[in-house]
Amino acid sequence: MRSEPLSYLSSENNGPWEIYLEQVERVTPYLGKLAYWVEDLKRPKRILVVDIPIRMDDGSVAHFEGYRVHHNTFRGPAKGGVRYHPDVTLSEVMALAAWMTIKNAAVGVPYGGGKGGVRVDPRKLSTGEIERLTRRYTSEIGVLIGPHKDIPAPDVGTGEREMGWMMDTYSMNIGHTTPGVVTGKPIQVGGSLGRRDATGRGVFVAAAVAAQKLGMDLGGARVAIQGFGNVGNAAARIFHDHKARVVAVSDVTGAVYNEAGIDPYDLTQHVQATGGVRGYPKAEPIPAMDVLTVPCEFLVPAALEKQITEANAWKVQCKVVVEGANGPTTPAADDILAERGILVVPDVVANAGGVTVSYFEWVQDFNSYFWTEAEINQRLEQIMRNALEAVWQVHEERKVSLRTATYIVAATRVLEARALLGLYP
Repeated sequence: MRSEPLSYLSSENNGPWEIYLEQVERVTPYLGKLAYWVEDLKRPKRILVVDIPIRMDDGSVAHFEGYRVHHNTFRGPAKGGVRYHPDVTLSEVMALAAWMTIKNAAVGVPYGGGKGGVRVDPRKLSTGEIERLTRRYTSEIGVLIGPHKDIPAPDVGTGEREMGWMMDTYSMNIGHTTPGVVTGKPIQVGGSLGRRDATGRGVFVAAAVAAQKLGMDLGGARVAIQGFGNVGNAAARIFHDHKARVVAVSDVTGAVYNEAGIDPYDLTQHVQATGGVRGYPKAEPIPAMDVLTVPCEFLVPAALEKQITEANAWKVQCKVVVEGANGPTTPAADDILAERGILVVPDVVANAGGVTVSYFEWVQDFNSYFWTEAEINQRLEQIMRNALEAVWQVHEERKVSLRTATYIVAATRVLEARALLGLYP
């Protein structure tokens, strides 16, 4: 299949999208006849770039740039979060949408891949300004979203609050309450029990499966976590609850280290009181990036993309990397870690707990029947374990990395759907 390169990205620097494309290139030789359709994975289905003008608290009008990308919808409606961050770019949102396609297929939930983002630092806006931004953004992307078309969710810089505003705005615009238009919203308006910790819980399940496969004991295992937001915080607590030892944690304010272990519940109280992990009195301060290279059994990068690179991969001192963030390890770093015998459980399966419970939430909203938190967690763990077992089997049979194995499983499912559906017209 012959196609022209995308004209709307710089050929010199495709950013995170370039990482995704290289991952697709690595899996293509394993796709057999389905490789005929592989170009579908290299091109987003649709891209919307929007201007978001809002009135600021001082009476001025500010304009923000927003995106919503549908990467692929062969297996179901687009699904993916909304990110508020000053460094959001089209390349990043495209890559995140594509990783959602792979992630949803890897765990078998009936979604395609989508993602959204706004170039904004939410820490510099008041609550009222963030609400106006969210509502205007929702209205601008309203042509793409809907419970049967595209279901947004929280991501970096957004949470339950923003999802509630998005749900309300969409509902007001169409004239009736529609809980299923977003997931990750408050429990009181159709959110699901277990959703808040779902991604971090999935990270822990991925680590537990890896430990089982490698004959490691989670009890007493040292864990370093980059990022103490929703994902990193939940993962830290669940590791701690299973007797692992969290030795290092970082966030945007800095990093702290204690070889004897950090109590994440106590650290959370410090963060709530001070705004970050910096200054936590029961651990030593270390340079923020050193959290990636402290001695440990499990390293959980749960911040942003491109954190483990060719420059620092040689310094990583863990046995297993469990990717809580999307795209935290570059392809070059992947190769270095593999050469050093460090196992990487990739983002597209390791952090799929969030979208799995988002799927549960969506199903519950359609049926107006809600499950208990115990049911949610049990079903999440079963789906995650099944997905990881399938990936591990391909990993052993094909003698490939877990990332390539995950892409083989997921890309096969996506492209089989493409082949069955055919081309229209």
